[in-house]
Amino acid sequence: MNRQNFDALDMKILQDLSLNARKPYLEIAREYGVSGAAVHQRIQKLLAAGVISGWQCLIEPTSMGYETCAYVGLYLREPAKFADVVEELKKIPEIIECHFTTGRYDIFVKLIAQNNEHLLHLLQDQIQPLGMSRTETLMSFKEVFSRPVPVR
Repeated sequence: MNRQNFDALDMKILQDLSLNARKPYLEIAREYGVSGAAVHQRIQKLLAAGVISGWQCLIEPTSMGYETCAYVGLYLREPAKFADVVEELKKIPEIIECHFTTGRYDIFVKLIAQNNEHLLHLLQDQIQPLGMSRTETLMSFKEVFSRPVPVR
């Protein structure tokens, strides 16, 4: 679905759901003076078009014992093995984001660890053996904010 195909109702639905994915369809319908079926159909259309790619339950990492958040730039010894390395990185559950980037790194990941010792284990025993020439780690002291994609 191209951006120009969104009408005002689509935009309102996307904005509501980006702020609260659990908002009931009937509540959205009442808010905008349409039927629940109309909202359901619009959401199905947005899902089918790939505009909405799914629903997410966000869990606070510290509630699961993950006190450390780090961003790690990976330098591959053999850049041609990018796809193989990515498949192996997917097997490490503490890696919660993985990006193919421009600039100095071949791969850039965000990971969570229980503490600095766990982070060191992840880097030395799980990530480094995948064919890294080296890694560069940036520690996050605190996430200041995170927000959904702007809907305008």
